[in-house]
Order: sequence, then C-alpha cells, then structure tokens
Amino acid sequence: MLRIASSSLGMHQTWLDALANNIANINTVRPMSGKAFQAQMVDAQARPDGGVDVASIVYGDPNGRVTYSPDNPLADANGYVRLPDIDMGSQMSQLVMAQRGFQAQVQVTKTAQDTYSSALQIGRS
Repeated sequence: MLRIASSSLGMHQTWLDALANNIANINTVRPMSGKAFQAQMVDAQARPDGGVDVASIVYGDPNGRVTYSPDNPLADANGYVRLPDIDMGSQMSQLVMAQRGFQAQVQVTKTAQDTYSSALQIGRS
C-alpha cells in the first residue's frame, strides 16, 4: 500500500510542479523570432503493481499565441510577440485535481502507517 501511495505522491508532485511552472509563465512574452514558452503536461502511466509513474512530460505548442503588442520592447517590426498558448481556467482546474490527488495519497500513507504501527503494538503485547 505504501509503495502504491508513494508512486502516486511522486506523480502528483510532478504534476503540481508542472502546473505551477505553467501558471507562473502564463504572461511570458517572447519575440517572434523565438519560441513561445511551452506549457508542460504530465503524461501518467499505470504500473502493473497498481502504482503510477510519470511516463513523460509533453510540451505545448512552440508557436504559442501571436499577439499584437506594438509597445512591447520584444515586438517585431509589425508589432507582434509570442505568448504561451495556456488557458488559465484549465490550469487552475488541473491544479485543484492534482492537489486533491496529492492530499488523498498523503491520507492513504498516514492511514497505512497508523495501521502498521497498531499491528506492531499488538505484536509487542
């Protein structure tokens, strides 16, 4: 039980880190000559023992959203810059899911530790 919960904690932590990075960079402006900030998406994969692993990190579109911002110092001659193609609503929804998943696995870990501790106490009596 602890091995499964531990693998899930690791996956959820990676997911939370990726979401935090995406949200922190949602307004990152890049020139048209470069790539936009690419959102990170965690691809999770079930393990045969019931746990879960991070199979890969998938990156978003490097073209991003082309935005007209002639006052921006990074704008090209036509006044365009690249912004990440990230939807804040989607990121926040995923953040809630990842947070709840992490919290659930913490509770599973605590319950398993309490159960194992009680079993050890019974054995000592």
